[in-house]
Amino acid sequence: MTKPQDDRFMALALMLGRRGMGRVWPNPAVGCVIVKEGQIVGRGWTADGGRPHAETRALAQAGAAAAGATAYVTLEPCAHHGQTPPCSQALIGAGVARVVVATGDPDARVAGRGIAMLRDAGITVDCGVCEAEAQRDHAGFLLRTTQNRPFVTLKMAGTLDGRIATATGESQWITGPEARRNVHMHRARHDAVMVGAGTVRADDPSLTVRGLGISRQPVRVVVSRAMKIPATAQLAQTAHEVPVWLCHGAEADVTEWTTKGAQSLPCATASGQVDPRAVMQVLVAKGVTRVFCEGGGMLAASLLNAGLVDQLIVYSAGAAIGAEGTPMLAAMGVDRLASAPRFALDSVTPVGRDICHMWSRLPAV
Repeated sequence: MTKPQDDRFMALALMLGRRGMGRVWPNPAVGCVIVKEGQIVGRGWTADGGRPHAETRALAQAGAAAAGATAYVTLEPCAHHGQTPPCSQALIGAGVARVVVATGDPDARVAGRGIAMLRDAGITVDCGVCEAEAQRDHAGFLLRTTQNRPFVTLKMAGTLDGRIATATGESQWITGPEARRNVHMHRARHDAVMVGAGTVRADDPSLTVRGLGISRQPVRVVVSRAMKIPATAQLAQTAHEVPVWLCHGAEADVTEWTTKGAQSLPCATASGQVDPRAVMQVLVAKGVTRVFCEGGGMLAASLLNAGLVDQLIVYSAGAAIGAEGTPMLAAMGVDRLASAPRFALDSVTPVGRDICHMWSRLPAV
């Protein structure tokens, strides 16, 4: 039976868990808070690289105070021996009296076994506190486990009339410095940042997180069937410093890129393009759980058409270019409104002189 303070302590555990986003893959970014007599005696979140787990870190901080305490965990504690012993066993060994779990773990090695292990040891277990929030935070891990694909955020930035460049190709900068800094924050919360060949050729981006004091960088992914991109690009030149993965068709020659440190990941093609579903399966096999896609228009359209975009972030600048400018999205072949991808609005936030809209995917009807 849940208690009035459970939501408050679980909200703190969720906040702690978010510190691991983009830093712990392929593990989930779990948070844990240990409370005794209304006082927090231990806090933890999954460490960089996925070890140690949140429960282990919180128990270490709590020490002897964990005996008789309540542990709030954002994901069902693991029940299997991996690189570390099961977290369920660690909670039992510490003498915890009650465990509150936000949401279950669908991994076949856990899937209720962690909760059962705790209850068999006489520990009270309550589930479902802040479950919707936890499932959103753990969406990448959950999708990787249940659908063999990562959570995908598609970011687009353009003018009021949906253009990302002028007719001459000028695009820097449509949005202001505050919006660009906000993009870096989102990059840092994802395991991988992804772009298409057109963006690399037009903008020559580095795709790193800058200005936030971040040391652990997301993997940089380039999706291109033929990979006809000069190896003079920043991504190629810095591939030995921050990983660059190339998702390409079988016929592409990526020798110049791989000699500079990029990794070749051949993918199946469809309709003359790299199949976006194949890309996601390849990335999941590499352990990726959260992908931040920064376009361009063809890649964005292919992800939307494939139903792979879970979150949409759109930055709108107070400018207009007109029909001759480059549109945010390439042709999608939508001839009926009923078949258009639909999203629910989560928030609208001013960011400097621009507006940031965040949307979540609606299920198909």
